[in-house]
Amino acid sequence: MNEMEKERIDVLLVEQGLYDSREKAKAAIMAGLVFAAEERIEKPGMKVPRDVEIRVKGAVHPYVGRGGLKLKKALTSFAIEMDDVVMLDIGSSTGGFTDCALQHGAKHVYAIDVGYNQLDWSLRNDERVTVMERTNFRYVTPQNLQGPVPNFASIDVSFISLRIILPPLIALLDKPAHVVALIKPQFEAGRDKVGKSGVVRDSAVHRDVLMTVLNFAQELGFRLQGLTFSPITGGEGNIEFLAHWGLDTNDEASLPKDSQNFKDLVEGVVKDATYTFKGNSSK
Repeated sequence: MNEMEKERIDVLLVEQGLYDSREKAKAAIMAGLVFAAEERIEKPGMKVPRDVEIRVKGAVHPYVGRGGLKLKKALTSFAIEMDDVVMLDIGSSTGGFTDCALQHGAKHVYAIDVGYNQLDWSLRNDERVTVMERTNFRYVTPQNLQGPVPNFASIDVSFISLRIILPPLIALLDKPAHVVALIKPQFEAGRDKVGKSGVVRDSAVHRDVLMTVLNFAQELGFRLQGLTFSPITGGEGNIEFLAHWGLDTNDEASLPKDSQNFKDLVEGVVKDATYTFKGNSSK
């Protein structure tokens, strides 16, 4: 296993959402609570394979998938109430977002994914969940939704740009509506901006991607309500971002709309994200 395939254990603990800072991760390691491949880790700087199974003694994951941690941060950071919400979970995968939404009061969730047999069994058997597997979201119409009309959407998709997902979403939502979306630079930036390992490490690329996506959404009628970074990284350690948009909502709640103010907001969020995950190797 070469160095490019390994990372510091304290960095991985933060990336995977097990701790919100490297300081807390280091404290847990020194207390003997962290195990990699069932071997206790004693040094915070120890490098382990990225795909190794990491366990923290006594830790219980609150959701069926890591994605739940992303939506949870969005709900908290953006003060979103989920009571009686009908949600489209676009890119549902194992169901982390769906699980989080239901635990926070959502009335019904459409779990939509182009793949199949990924959604956790507990959610498949939940009457509040409509499973829509082998479904390409770009071609979903209101007639395909056999149930209550959604007024909320979460988006966590890979290998496709939000610029393809957002346009068809508008016709599916009952207005006013809210959207929480993962903005993933590795799937939004041009190939020349993404490293050979599939990781975007340049903060300038993060800023450019955010500006492009936010302005595109604005032109479609999505009003930005909030922006932050995901509490866990994507594949191979990619920093990702969370946007909260309103559709036909009260514009007074929207953040400044002009590009300059978007730029200031983006600058601050990227700076905070880079600081949080600064342990990521840039080599």
